Amino acid sequence: MKTSRVLLWGAVAVAAVAGGYWAWLRYAQDGLPAGIAAGNGRIEAAEIDISTKSPGRVRDILVGEGDFVTAGQTMARMDIAQLTAQRRQAEAQLKRALIGIDTAGSLVEQRQAEQAAAEAVVAQRGAELEAAEKRLSRSAQLVQSNSVSQQTYDDNQASERSARAALAAAEAQLAAAKAAIGAARATVVDAEAAADAARAAIESIAAEIDDSTLLAPRDGRIQYRVAEPGEVLSAGGRVLNLVDLGDVYMTFFLPTAEAGRLAIGTEVRLVLDAAPRYVIPAKVSFVADVAQFTPKTVETEEERQKLMFRVKAQIPPELLRKHIQLVKTGLPGMAYVRLDPAAEWPRELTDGLVQ
Repeated sequence: MKTSRVLLWGAVAVAAVAGGYWAWLRYAQDGLPAGIAAGNGRIEAAEIDISTKSPGRVRDILVGEGDFVTAGQTMARMDIAQLTAQRRQAEAQLKRALIGIDTAGSLVEQRQAEQAAAEAVVAQRGAELEAAEKRLSRSAQLVQSNSVSQQTYDDNQASERSARAALAAAEAQLAAAKAAIGAARATVVDAEAAADAARAAIESIAAEIDDSTLLAPRDGRIQYRVAEPGEVLSAGGRVLNLVDLGDVYMTFFLPTAEAGRLAIGTEVRLVLDAAPRYVIPAKVSFVADVAQFTPKTVETEEERQKLMFRVKAQIPPELLRKHIQLVKTGLPGMAYVRLDPAAEWPRELTDGLVQ
């Protein structure tokens, strides 16, 4: 008798389980109209690491985990004492280079004056040579007729040679003056280059000082504080992790038959477990070209149905901006996809549509 009762209750339990499974299977198959597919997913967003550009010590962190920040907001500051000292050094080098430019310019003017003087000497020596040549020519004619003595001729010849040598010396001095001008101008160029290098160093240091103030690149929410004030970080060291609330989407998976019918831009409706009364509109922005959960062998049609493809449904940025204070990541939910553009959405997916 006891055994019969146990068997009876066992049969009832099996029937209940079978009935529940049949009901669930029917709901899963018939709960959605033809042309609508569904998949489990989770709300995600693009993440941005707020990192240091140069090594240094964290001075202040002005935001905490969960804080909402706007683009351009100051989130953290690095210590800039060493950069400030480097900037002062570069500014001193710039002053020295500017003084060097003035000095080199004065030297160029001096060398140009020396060139002008050398040109005057050359002109003078040229005139003296010309006079000496004329005297020598006249004395050469007169000495033949004994109108002048041989001594006078010899003296005129010596004067002509002396004048020629003096002219050559003056021309050499002029060439040296021109070369000195070239060297002085090179000094100016070198001083100007030093000034440009100092200015570039100042600009570079100023850029590093600006980069030492970590600003929010866009609107978002602080997810993690990776570092704390006082920590010394290397170049590229992470300070904060920011979630971009302007780039929010749900990732879900669909089997081969349904994923194969998807097109980029396909309409999607999202329902979150935390807010089942609200329906969030979205569009397919990505369909993976490589399947997940792939079995070792794919031979039969049944095995091919086990292939799952990752899909991303992007929430419109304008809708996110409108409700940005309410946007949260990590929330699970369901994604409903309209595979057939002619299919009508169930009433449950239209009444609570968020606008």
